[in-house]
Amino acid sequence: MKYKWVAFMALSLSVIIGCGQTATPDSARPVTGANAASETAPKSAAVSVQDFAGRTVSFQAVPQQIVALSSGEMDIVYALGGQLVGRPTTSAPLAVKEAEKVQQIGTTHGIDLEKIALVSPDLVLGNHPMNTKDIPSIESIGAKMVLTSANSVEDIKKQIALIGQLLQKDDKARELIGSIDKKLTELQHNRAAEKPRVLLVYGAPGTYMAALNNSLSGDMLVMAGGENIAADYPKLENYPQYAQLNTEKIIQSDPQLILLMSHGNPETVKEGFVKEMQQNAAWTSLDAVKQNRIEVLPSDLFGTNPGTRVIEALDLLQKLLQSAK
Repeated sequence: MKYKWVAFMALSLSVIIGCGQTATPDSARPVTGANAASETAPKSAAVSVQDFAGRTVSFQAVPQQIVALSSGEMDIVYALGGQLVGRPTTSAPLAVKEAEKVQQIGTTHGIDLEKIALVSPDLVLGNHPMNTKDIPSIESIGAKMVLTSANSVEDIKKQIALIGQLLQKDDKARELIGSIDKKLTELQHNRAAEKPRVLLVYGAPGTYMAALNNSLSGDMLVMAGGENIAADYPKLENYPQYAQLNTEKIIQSDPQLILLMSHGNPETVKEGFVKEMQQNAAWTSLDAVKQNRIEVLPSDLFGTNPGTRVIEALDLLQKLLQSAK
């Protein structure tokens, strides 16, 4: 079973950038007419940032040709008013409609360097630490990579700030972060004294795992006011944000709500999970099972980093937690 978990997660897990274009210097000759107008136009200032890997990445001008390897960064770029020349490869409907016709270039799990090279990016937004190995390849095509990650709501806020700095959209970044902070404050004020007990499961039939609090979904659950019953489960060596399901502990904790995360069809995912539970009669004694409180979470909000749509994800979690009281 352990080998099934590793094989599955290598394919599905999953939660997560380019060389600045430099104008050729003009000669020292006098500039007149149209050339003078061009010379007096404001020029983009140099940009230097520190990414999530602690690397300092510098551009001679604000990056214009941007590639994002995951949907969270794609969402953030467009929310800041930017655009992409390359987006993650997916068959699922896009929340960012403006990106539908943008070239697909692979994902954080497997980049398509040839397709990335065709769009001539200045900047490639990748995942730390997953895409660290891809930095030399990206630099070989004349681009630069900036690494970020999202294992918490705080990480998403930092992503917004960093990408806002790259695009020189700091004011808009502060506005977006302010909206998230406002939602977090609202959730804190409306939090019930008694937290509903929740089992947060990621995977597919035969490969289910419990999400821990150091995962993005686990952090969102805590922020929304839930108690993650798997918070103290031993983390998996290869996937430290997840743990093996422990039937005995789950029965002892008696979750009031079971939330499933998967990239598959919601009804199929739920049916498969219930079928596995039925193999152990003790599962039928769980409060969540008796009250039919088993929900499949939207994959675009929970199967990946939702970016600025984390507000929607938190709203949904709050509603589900209220229904479990």
